[in-house]
Amino acid sequence: MNLGALCRTAEVFRLESLVLSQLQIAQNQEFRKLAVSADQWQPLEACAVKDLPDWLEAKARLGYIPLALTPDASASSITLFKFPKRSLLVLGRELTGIPDPIQNQCRAAIAIPQYGQVKSLNVQTAAAIAIYEYARQHSLIQLPEV
Repeated sequence: MNLGALCRTAEVFRLESLVLSQLQIAQNQEFRKLAVSADQWQPLEACAVKDLPDWLEAKARLGYIPLALTPDASASSITLFKFPKRSLLVLGRELTGIPDPIQNQCRAAIAIPQYGQVKSLNVQTAAAIAIYEYARQHSLIQLPEV
């Protein structure tokens, strides 16, 4: 279900692509229900989990900067982080996060400041916040003058 909602977020902000472990996920009824037809316009790519290290390396050679989105206390605050134009946001699984070998391939780790007792956000919600901040920094969003 998170992936369907993430597809919707990706399409709303016109991301270059959303990478799934397999494209068949987009045919799942729950995915499609939460994507609310965004899957018809959002470019999707497939990368099997086992192929992710090589995929990240190939993208880095093309100039993309892999960034780990994590609640880790040592990560840079998203409020201070300057997103590179060619950012590639790496998300982890609910509860287990990003595996260490994958996180080690990321150029930086970023975190969303949190103040409650629960120390993590839903992965789709966290991704939406990060995507919004990227879009804001790169003037993809026109904020009203205050």
